[in-house]
Amino acid sequence: MVDLFVIAGEASGDQLGEGLLQALKSSNLKVMGIGGPKMRAVGMETVFPMENLQVMGFIDVLFALPHLISCFNLAVDTILKAEPKVVLTIDYPGFNLRLAKKLRKKGFKGKICHYVCPSVWAWGKKRIGLMAENLDLLLSILPFEKQLFDKTKLRVEYIGHPLVQKIFPQENPNTQLIAFFPGSRTKEIERNFPYFIRLIHSLKRDFPSYRFAISVSQEKYRPLLKKMAPDLDLITPVEMKKLKPFLAVAKSGTITFELALQEIPTVVTYAISPLDVFIAKYIFRISLPYFALPNLIAGKTIFPELIGPALTDEKLLKEVKNLMINQDVWDRSQAECKALRALLGRENANTRSAQLILSLIKE
Repeated sequence: MVDLFVIAGEASGDQLGEGLLQALKSSNLKVMGIGGPKMRAVGMETVFPMENLQVMGFIDVLFALPHLISCFNLAVDTILKAEPKVVLTIDYPGFNLRLAKKLRKKGFKGKICHYVCPSVWAWGKKRIGLMAENLDLLLSILPFEKQLFDKTKLRVEYIGHPLVQKIFPQENPNTQLIAFFPGSRTKEIERNFPYFIRLIHSLKRDFPSYRFAISVSQEKYRPLLKKMAPDLDLITPVEMKKLKPFLAVAKSGTITFELALQEIPTVVTYAISPLDVFIAKYIFRISLPYFALPNLIAGKTIFPELIGPALTDEKLLKEVKNLMINQDVWDRSQAECKALRALLGRENANTRSAQLILSLIKE
């Protein structure tokens, strides 16, 4: 008898799955599923590797569709045959929420739990009803998500954000170093990095003693960054933490949350095309008071953000200089970062998720 069937479809989910399975190890559960190298290393019996699901780009997805459908059907059939007490799907909502719906349609009687709420607060609000209909439990890593399901029967538990237990405030920042985080995708880098380059050249004229370092999120992007800015320092994320910058400029994404946990005041950017603005506003109907994750969680401006049409060279230079020159502005931003950590609480996401999964298995 299988106690738990776990499905992760991408690297971030594989990491979450690893932490959960480590926390469950002493429970001697029979676990099988679909996972990546981290989950396999913990000893999970694998139906097929997570890498089979990883396809990038719209055209590639179209060509891979028969293969993805085959993987989907194999996952459903395996679960129905194994009859696990609990199915845990981790993130990867396009695949996993469809799988939950299919399992219910096929008569699956076990519990279904989803780990990491999709961004229904930004778009895809129809998923709220879909999740309430097919899930027994949602494990949320952001504190404001639970209230989105208040009008449904779905049980939602805030378990804490996994990064809170991994990223800590830095001490003794280098007040002469500014860090730049241009993104982790080619298009993001091509759109945001030119603003960073022009900003650095402007700052070098007024602040010649400062050092400006560019974070290379993945080594495969180093040639692109080097080609765009051959005269700038390219630093790995590990090296960047050792350098302890006192200020950052970052493309909107998870990195802004990591910088907030490190208590590094940051200016957030996101350069997008007019077509993207139109699609976001009128097709997906995205309307948010904030875009940067720290601001969204806190419900106020922790980091100034320049998104889409608001991003100009002049505005970016003004916001960065404001943090550099005005100590009270920098101090206020750092204090808000401290308050954010307190708001997120001290829950250990791995421990709490393991407790909740065990309680589901025992029901």
